[in-house]
Order: sequence, then structure tokens, then C-alpha cells
Amino acid sequence: MDIVHPRIEAYLRALVEDDEPVLWEMERQASELQFPVVGLLVGRMLYQLASLIGARRVFELGSGFGYSALFFAKAVGPGGLVVCTDRSERNRQQAEGFLRRAGLWDRIEFHVGDALAVLRQVGGTWDVIFNDIDKEDYPATIELAYRHLRPGGLFITDNVLWAGRVLDDSGDDSPATRAIRAFNRQLLVHPGFYTVIYPLRDGVAVAVRRPE
Repeated sequence: MDIVHPRIEAYLRALVEDDEPVLWEMERQASELQFPVVGLLVGRMLYQLASLIGARRVFELGSGFGYSALFFAKAVGPGGLVVCTDRSERNRQQAEGFLRRAGLWDRIEFHVGDALAVLRQVGGTWDVIFNDIDKEDYPATIELAYRHLRPGGLFITDNVLWAGRVLDDSGDDSPATRAIRAFNRQLLVHPGFYTVIYPLRDGVAVAVRRPE
């Protein structure tokens, strides 16, 4: 199921111009390898959200080869920090290549390993935590993100509508789909978050950490 009608998606994309050549390199690679990235419209949303709250510290749970990190790194500005995580050393190397060419690598700290374990190890308090890890692990991110976000910080999660497979009558009862359904239910009722799910691309959940 297309969450956004393809003609509307094409219309929105046609309105957007971005003169960042590295971004288009990343888009081509994602297309050629059929590698899932958040895409330009969601990427611009990430930049906007991070900018609106004055984010200087962003932690990514799952970074691939750095597509979403490019938008966050631009948003945090010089002296800001984006911590990236991925299980693949090859993805880390590719991210370094892309983000160096974009002049943003000095704002990046990239860890190879399990994203949740890295966040527990690094610790600290963050302005934004972005979640795009294996879907089966989504429910485990909620309390961890809550503990490591500042009040007013954002917990942003991709793929929460899962091409419509979250619907009860979708016929999909895979572990990933069950996990996303559980994640959505738990996040929307969590007393420490105020959450909205935006039906952009594959669904983006934006949760604001409430004050204590």
C-alpha cells in the first residue's frame, strides 16, 4: 500500500530543489542497491524538526550509509554532534566518504555495532533520537529513548505505517509487523511522550518528551 498517493508524492518531490551533489550520489546508490533510506521529503522534515528545537546533539539508532545523518548534521551546525550507529563497517566507510565530501564529517561520530548497546554505552542526554533499526527491536527503543532525551527532545521513528501492513486486516503477521504494531500502541500511550504519526512516505512517528 502506498501511504501517500504516488501522484502526490511525485508532486511534492517536483517542488523540492536541493543543490547538494553528495545527496544525489546517496540517492543514486540507494536506488541502485535498493537500500532503504528515508528519502528527500522525510530528510527535509528531519532537518526542520531538529532546527525547530535548536538541536545540537542527535543520536541515530540505525544509520545505514549516512543518508539521514546528512540532514541532521546540517541542522546541528558547526560544533554540533550526530552519533551514528550501524552493524556494517562497509556502511560506516561509505558514510564517511559521503559526509566528508559534504563537509560534515567533523560533526559525526560513527559506531559500528548494535545501536541499542551503543546508546547504553555512550549514554548522555540528547536533543533528538532517531530510530530506524531492525523492526523487531522497535519496542525496546521506547524506554531507552525516554531515559536519554532531554525534556522537549524528540524521539523520531521511521516506517511506523509499514506500507499498510500494520492494519489488522493486512494478512501480515510477521515478527516485524507485530513489533511495529506493538511499538505504535506503546508509544502512543506512553505518559512521558506526546506522539503524532505523520503519514509521510512510510509513516514517521514524532514523539516529544514531556517535562518531568
